[in-house]
Amino acid sequence: MSSFSSDLTDRDYDVKIGDYFSRGWEIFKQKASLFILFTLLLFIIQVVIAVLPYPLGSNSDEPVPGGILNFAFNVITPALTAGYYFVAFQLARGRDAVFGDFFLGFNKFLPIFLTALVAGILTAIGFVLLILPGIYLAVAYLFAQPLVIDKSADFWQAMETSRKLITKKWFSFFGLLLLLFLLNLAGAIVLGIGLLVTVPLSVCIISAAYEDIVGLNSVAEI
Repeated sequence: MSSFSSDLTDRDYDVKIGDYFSRGWEIFKQKASLFILFTLLLFIIQVVIAVLPYPLGSNSDEPVPGGILNFAFNVITPALTAGYYFVAFQLARGRDAVFGDFFLGFNKFLPIFLTALVAGILTAIGFVLLILPGIYLAVAYLFAQPLVIDKSADFWQAMETSRKLITKKWFSFFGLLLLLFLLNLAGAIVLGIGLLVTVPLSVCIISAAYEDIVGLNSVAEI
């Protein structure tokens, strides 16, 4: 496991939203077809699960749990979506990426899963209690998964490092995520087809912010 500088959370930085959108687009367009194809694959899997009858899928006339495949997909979703970061980071390093790289998240399945699970639970608790703590954590954990992927941090180290680092410019990151929400809303309006572009592009933009503020390891650690 690699280590990253203990002074990471002490550094000062500026949040350059315009630059991140430009850099994110630059990363995305290098392998736009692969990003779109992978996003389409995830959408197809969800559609298939939705139409398959319960208990295999989630299609049921009764208010029952989502089914076996839905549960399994929810478990592996963090590893799958981490694939966006693996590919984006490779491209940001100036290296090539292939479709199989989207599945590299399974090489770090446990820390990626635990990060998503624990961060999700704490954020949900924050929303249930007073709402504002949930909003705070939803933004503050933005770099948690990238830190696990790029720096091989354990889940709690990644969550706390992300929280402390992003808290310094929390409102700027809130603004960034608000813009990404609007971007995806626009993608959804176009019959949902636009999401095939806006979803991976959003991750590329976050990757650009991470690259600027944290800095990428010179080589991928998988």
